Amino acid sequence: MKQFIFLLIILSISLTTFAQKVNQQDSIMLRKIFDEALVNGKSYDWLEHLSNSIGGRLSGSLEAERAVSYTKEELEELGLDKVWLQPVMVPKWVRGVNEYAYFESTTGNSTVVNICALGGSAPTPEGGLKANIVEVKGLEELAALGKEKIEGKIVFYNRPMNPKLIQTFEAYGGCVDQRYAGAMEASKFGATGVIVRSMSLKIDEHPHTGTMTYGDLPLEDRIPAAAISTKDANLLSGALKLNPKTTFYFNQTCRAFPDVESFNVIGEITGSMYPEKVIVVGGHLDSWDMGDGAHDDGAGCVQSMEVLRLFKRLDYKPKHTIRVVLFMNEENGLRGARKYAEVAENNNEKHIFALESDAGGFTPRGFSFQSSDEDFKQIENWKPLFEPYLVHYFVQGGSGADVAPLKKDYNVMAGLRPDSQRYFDYHHAHTDTFDKVNKRELELGGAAMTSLIYLYDKYGTVNDPVE
Repeated sequence: MKQFIFLLIILSISLTTFAQKVNQQDSIMLRKIFDEALVNGKSYDWLEHLSNSIGGRLSGSLEAERAVSYTKEELEELGLDKVWLQPVMVPKWVRGVNEYAYFESTTGNSTVVNICALGGSAPTPEGGLKANIVEVKGLEELAALGKEKIEGKIVFYNRPMNPKLIQTFEAYGGCVDQRYAGAMEASKFGATGVIVRSMSLKIDEHPHTGTMTYGDLPLEDRIPAAAISTKDANLLSGALKLNPKTTFYFNQTCRAFPDVESFNVIGEITGSMYPEKVIVVGGHLDSWDMGDGAHDDGAGCVQSMEVLRLFKRLDYKPKHTIRVVLFMNEENGLRGARKYAEVAENNNEKHIFALESDAGGFTPRGFSFQSSDEDFKQIENWKPLFEPYLVHYFVQGGSGADVAPLKKDYNVMAGLRPDSQRYFDYHHAHTDTFDKVNKRELELGGAAMTSLIYLYDKYGTVNDPVE
């Protein structure tokens, strides 16, 4: 019996020593990743070109086409095992000339305000649209007012993001329905147009665009929709309180065209042991036409490219196939994500892990995971490795819109979670520009993503499918 207990003690000591050795090896590897990213990183240079030499990359635009060519060439320069373009049909919507708007609280007394057309909106009639305006706080209040009080008027949705919520993406989700479905619902009550408060916690003069839907409404029933800056939304709301008969005028010349061909940009390092099993990292290459899409989502694209560059630079040979995917058309359709998932399904590819960066290039705080409880226990064991870099906020929750279609019972989806307090200051606005991105914060995010990919490549997932 004593001999048996002695053997158990020796075994326990050996396992503990082995675990410490493994953790030390991982710690050393993460240090190498962060050192290389912070000293010789390429992500900031790539982003500078995407932002300043190409600009806003709305699906179907010349700029999106140029971004496809540029990122493909840069991935080829890394010496990956394979780089290719995956065709996908995307919508083409053009903003037209700059929008113009004002409101009149008394006859002849007009106040010019800052607006921008929502993505996919119909244009105003030639010469613009002018009507009385009615303010509501959301879709429920719209329905409560009914057709009698809505017909022939412009609906002004003015529900702000909730400042009490520390997680700003939660605040965004709490009011974005009025932007997305506001025009569709208002048209059912005979409204002639829609103005929506910008999705931002900052009070300024910059309107924020974003996608919207008309559902299955026929073309003749589709009404124009625009976002108004938060500062001007407050001004308009105040004017309506003083004079409920205030009128609003706006003019926009946006137009939708037939779908056009574009591409997902894909590059990979083939796995040395399990080439048939894929780990994906990516962001979306398209952006809105306002600003240059530096945070949304140029940052996520270049960070994802940096993951593969770091592995090549450190001469790390992954067990699994590591694939970067720069998705097209996340902003107004998710066509790229759906096409990639469709092709993966048709090719019977096994994606064991997918990581997306689409929350800006700010200081990384950690990751959110879509996973089983068993997989999340494994993830929590890795937190100490990230603590020296202050990137150890690990939670179960969402991942990202582009990787979500890849979710299976056996795999794990994740999203990089940077500090989000400033993200919606710039999101979908003219102010989303390269000068708003901090080089070190961007590089820290790329290093954190590479570290997580490394751990998943080394240890796999709990429910990794067996061939």
